[in-house]
Amino acid sequence: MTSPEISVADSLVLIRGELDALADRVLAESGAGAAPNPLEAVTDLVASADRVFVVGAGRSGLALRMTAMRLMHLGLDVHVVGEVTTPAIAAGDVLLTASGSGTTDAIVRAAETAADAGARIAVITTAAASPLASLATAVVVVPAAEKRDRSGAASAQYAGSLFEQIIVLLGDALFHTLWTRSGVSADELWPRHANLE
Repeated sequence: MTSPEISVADSLVLIRGELDALADRVLAESGAGAAPNPLEAVTDLVASADRVFVVGAGRSGLALRMTAMRLMHLGLDVHVVGEVTTPAIAAGDVLLTASGSGTTDAIVRAAETAADAGARIAVITTAAASPLASLATAVVVVPAAEKRDRSGAASAQYAGSLFEQIIVLLGDALFHTLWTRSGVSADELWPRHANLE
């Protein structure tokens, strides 16, 4: 049995629809009830941090590296965990993490180390009851499929694609909010862009 033909344009429409629906759900759920908005809580954590460390595995990690770059453009002291120049995390710092399952061993261990050092932890995950979420100062729960969910119920996309895409969008929203708050112009940010490319 062959699969039905689908064009790139049809796939883009599907992905856009899933992203729109997921973004609407994240916004609706983050603003619900009397609890503080987790998106605002993450923004406030990053804004008040002495330094920001980011850690994620696989595609989630790549998405967080994009966020790290933008935060560096803003002038924040940012480090990607695992790079040889990454210093020790300490009190006053924030660890920004993402793990769909919230159980990825290396990410949970990094969060435990950060917590032991007195750092605060911001988590993006699909699993509110996960070990990673339990360590968080602020947690954003994304109602997307995690990578082992092959049911197609949360997303027609493969594995954790929708979760990874929303990490990119949340990272850009975080940057944009901080940038807007700062009042700094785009021309003032530009000199921080890489010039050794």
